[in-house]
Amino acid sequence: MPIPFIIAGAAAVAAAVGGKKAYDGYQTKSEADDIIERAKSRYAVREKQLKNVSESTEEKLQNLGELELKIGESFGEFKTISQELLNKLNQDSDKDIQLSIPEYKLKKIEQLALSAMDFLGTAVASGAAGAAASFAVYSGVMAFAAASTGTPIAALSGAAAYNATMAAIGGGALSAGGLGMAGGAMILGAAAAAPALLIAGWAYASHAEKALENAKKARKEVDEAIKKMDLSENYLQSTNGYVEKIHSLLDTINKTFNVYFCKLKKLHEKIVINGGEKVANALSEKSLRIIHNGYLLAALMTDIISTPLFVLKEASSDGAIEIEVDENGFNVINQEGLDSVLCDKYDEYSNFKNENDETDFMIL
Repeated sequence: MPIPFIIAGAAAVAAAVGGKKAYDGYQTKSEADDIIERAKSRYAVREKQLKNVSESTEEKLQNLGELELKIGESFGEFKTISQELLNKLNQDSDKDIQLSIPEYKLKKIEQLALSAMDFLGTAVASGAAGAAASFAVYSGVMAFAAASTGTPIAALSGAAAYNATMAAIGGGALSAGGLGMAGGAMILGAAAAAPALLIAGWAYASHAEKALENAKKARKEVDEAIKKMDLSENYLQSTNGYVEKIHSLLDTINKTFNVYFCKLKKLHEKIVINGGEKVANALSEKSLRIIHNGYLLAALMTDIISTPLFVLKEASSDGAIEIEVDENGFNVINQEGLDSVLCDKYDEYSNFKNENDETDFMIL
């Protein structure tokens, strides 16, 4: 065979082989690109979903914290007005009128009022944004600290206690630069997922086979990241469930409490502010009933608010608190304690309503 034809044949084979390799390389590179784009899309969708749930959780905690702070503030005013009214009733009576509410319950209500006022003062002074959400966690942490150390909340109050408690529960609101009201571990899934993607990156070598290898690695890391996001969302949904139950029951009880509180204010104005004459026995009995029932409702709400949202470790002598975390790094929700208090206080409130008819609301 003439040499030119041999050379031409070899060249044709080489061209064919080269073309096949180029085509294979193109296909491999396209496969890598497709894997990357799919991974990007899946991650972006899941990240957005988790962000929405996380923001919803913070909003629910903000609403709960605002309600609890409002309740705590009202307790302080309720105590002041009640005491002035009781003093007037004692002054006009030969008897030493005392409430039948146990002293430890009255003290617990007072401590919650102190905690709320101290929290508000410290949060406002520090300029923390969205700080009310913190109180939904803070109140239970502070109550636990007071109970486990035997130190009154008043002694644990102030900026030092506030800062220590905020550090324990995640550093404050996301809007304030912290890691979230339910603690930094609440968003661990999202936080842990992002670095994995940064390590793999969306860039890869231009060589087709290397590109495919890196793309598969990135896809695997996205799969792991999404698993962590799934865990995070399940955790957030569990947190949401308890926050909603707490808010619902507190709001219901507080509405009834406010009816008594409103009547108490009117009695206080009539007897203490505008009074002067000796209080009639009938009005005295009604006043005591209003104060007594108001405190009963306040005690129910105090028990709910002071129940920690998370499982807490024993406090040290300085009141420092640590929150239990599970194997995934999430704060352990206080399911047993919350289930118990929500069930018990719902039953107690139902019994209260059954025992106190609408005649209580027809006093004035």
